[in-house]
Amino acid sequence: MDLEAIGSRPNALAFHYSRFRVSERLLLTGHSHQAWPDEAFAGQQFAWQDAADLVDEKWERAFAMASRVRRGFARLLGEEEQAADARIALGASTHDLLVRLLSALPLRERPRLVTTEGEFHTIRRQLDRLGEEAVEVVRVPTTPHAEIPARLVAAVDDRTALVLVSSVLFGSGRLVPGLDAVAAACRSHGADLLVDAYHHLNAVPFSLQKLGLEDAFVTGGGYKYCQLGEGNAFLRIPADRKLRPVITGWFAEFDLLDQGGRGAGVRYGPGATSLAGATYDPVSHYRAAAVFDFFDRMKLTPEFLRRVSRHQVGLLADAFDALDLDPEVIRRPDVPLEEIAGFLVLQSPRADALCRQLRERGVRTDSRGESLRLGPAPYLDDGQLRDSIALLGDSL
Repeated sequence: MDLEAIGSRPNALAFHYSRFRVSERLLLTGHSHQAWPDEAFAGQQFAWQDAADLVDEKWERAFAMASRVRRGFARLLGEEEQAADARIALGASTHDLLVRLLSALPLRERPRLVTTEGEFHTIRRQLDRLGEEAVEVVRVPTTPHAEIPARLVAAVDDRTALVLVSSVLFGSGRLVPGLDAVAAACRSHGADLLVDAYHHLNAVPFSLQKLGLEDAFVTGGGYKYCQLGEGNAFLRIPADRKLRPVITGWFAEFDLLDQGGRGAGVRYGPGATSLAGATYDPVSHYRAAAVFDFFDRMKLTPEFLRRVSRHQVGLLADAFDALDLDPEVIRRPDVPLEEIAGFLVLQSPRADALCRQLRERGVRTDSRGESLRLGPAPYLDDGQLRDSIALLGDSL
C-alpha cells in the first residue's frame, strides 16, 4: 500500500469498506466517526454466534477478545504487548474510565485539578461539576499555543492531584508540545498526569518513551481514527500503580472471588484490573479485534497513516487556499501543517450554517463554535477531497 494507491480513484482501500459505501459518499468525518472495514461486521457476527453456541460460557472467548484489544492499544502507545493486560483498562467510554480514575485520587489531601480551556467535553463537563463542589479546578488558556506546557507547569503545585491535558486539541487539531515538561513537573510535585490521546492515536505515531510519558496515565478510544466503533475506550495505567477507586464494579475483584471471604476491606485486582467495571456487552471487543487484525494485515501502521493524513490535510488546505475566499467569511488559521494532526480546521462565524449546507450537498463534516472541521480518512481518494472543497466554495 502506498500514497499513490490511496489517492487514486478508486482508492485501493475503499473496497474493504463497502458496507459504509465510502467510494459513493464524501465522508469528511474522519476526526469523529471513521468508517468501519467490512471485517468489523464479521467480528460482530462472531460475537453473536459465540453467544448462541456457548451461552453463559462465552465469557472465556470474550475475555480473550478483550485481551487482543488491549494488545492493539498497547502497540499504538508504544507499550510492551506483554504488559497490556496489566496496564490497559477497557471501558465503554473514556468518561467511564475518567470517573473511576478521579474517584481513586486523594482529593481530600490534594483538592486541586489542573487542565486547559481546550479539553473535550468528557473532561470539561466533569471538571465543571467537580468545581461546583469542594474541588479546585484550574484551567490554563490554550493561546498562545506554544505556551500551553509552560502554563500547565506553572499551575502544578503540591496540592495538585491530577493534570489533565490532550496531546491533540479537539477544537484546533493541533499537537500539544512539551508534554515531557508537564510530566516532569507532575513528578516533582507528586501529582499524576492524564493525557487524552484520542485525536493522536492512528493519526500521528505515539510513543510513551519518546514523549516522556512512561509514568503518565493515557486515555483514548477506537471511535475515531482506529475505526473500532463504540464501546472501545481505554485507560493506560503506569507500571506498579495501585489504585482503589471509589467508583468500582465487581469485575475489579473478578480474579479474587474464588479466594473466599470479604476480608477487612474492599479488595482490588492488580494494575488495570482495579479500574474494571461490571458485566458489559463484549460485541465491541469482537469488532475491535477484527479491525486491529485488518490494520495489521493491510500494514496500516501509524507511520503510514501519518503520511496519508499529512498528504490529505495538505491537499485540503491547498484546495481551500486556491478558492481565495474572503477571510472575513472563512479563513484557514496560519498554522504550519506539521503541527496539525488528523483534520483541518477552518474558521468562520457561519461554521454551523456551512456545515448544514455542506450536508445538503452531500459532504459530511461537523462544526464546533466558529470552527468547521474537515476530517479526511485513508479510504478517501484525492478526487473526493477536491470535490468536497469545491462544494464548500459553492456553498459560500
